[in-house]
Amino acid sequence: MDLATIWFFLIGVLFAGYAVLDGFDFGVGTLHLFHRGDEHRRLSLNSIGPVWDGNEVWLVTGGGALFAAFPEVYATVFSGFYLAFMLLLVALIFRAVAIEFRSKQASLRWRQGWDVAFSIASMVAPLLMGVALGNVARGVPLDAAHEYAGTFLDLLNPYSLLVGLTTVALFAMHGAIYLVLKNDGEMRKSVERLVRPTIVVFSVLYILVTLVTLLYVPHMSHRIRAEPLMYALPVATLLAVANIPREVSRGRPGRAFVSSSVAIVLLMTLFGVGVFPNLVLARNVPEASLTIFNAASSPKTLQIMLIIAGIGMPMVIAYTTAIYWMFRGKVRLGPTSY
Repeated sequence: MDLATIWFFLIGVLFAGYAVLDGFDFGVGTLHLFHRGDEHRRLSLNSIGPVWDGNEVWLVTGGGALFAAFPEVYATVFSGFYLAFMLLLVALIFRAVAIEFRSKQASLRWRQGWDVAFSIASMVAPLLMGVALGNVARGVPLDAAHEYAGTFLDLLNPYSLLVGLTTVALFAMHGAIYLVLKNDGEMRKSVERLVRPTIVVFSVLYILVTLVTLLYVPHMSHRIRAEPLMYALPVATLLAVANIPREVSRGRPGRAFVSSSVAIVLLMTLFGVGVFPNLVLARNVPEASLTIFNAASSPKTLQIMLIIAGIGMPMVIAYTTAIYWMFRGKVRLGPTSY
């Protein structure tokens, strides 16, 4: 396996890890306004309080790896999707500020205002991420210099918006299961009532986006059709998604959360298989597409980065594991809680 392919895989691992870890954060925020009463909303925030900022390390690491390994892709995507990414940045900032500022005053109006900001930001962020993924899958117009030749409104096409809504629904389901896992008593009973609707909404959108992809974005499934062994991926994804309501109905939220996490990883894998070896597909002139081969850094750069990644990634994994181990168990409100 050449260095460019290795880095395509490693960046995929980083973004998949981010989707699993920060995905339930976004889901918890999406469902935040469905909780009644200040205590339940505080329990919701404290379910993610010790881990949400650490989860975003995976996004920063993935973005840094993309910049170093495939600089032309980074330049094309971040300049072409500039307004969308600025909106994403605003959503991430407001989400973080809302978490930290909500508990600074006892005023009901103050807390409700930050609750709304937290929930909206938690929906807008995954929506924009899904829109970006949808455009990468569908392809975007590029000129001869590999620069984005469209407008912001071109990014908000029906297919990409559908992928964005599916992403929001996926994270909402993931977050609902996480809340069941982290809470007990009345809070758990309240959240359990949200799990099934989120599963239904995600399942409907997932089936719809799959059908639309097969009909209107056929290149995404070409590699799977060309190699029979690849059929194991969509089958495994369906089994993982189908196992979620099964585990929930049996009162096993831990296993349901594992199934949800596996489904996210498999969906990211399907996306990676579908776009490979393209990183930015040019819809207007396919020959102008940016691939892992024509957009990669020099072999020496990729080699040095691989050594650095061999040192850094285990540290990120160890940190993440340690934090989750330290804050395992059910959420309890205390004097230092949000």
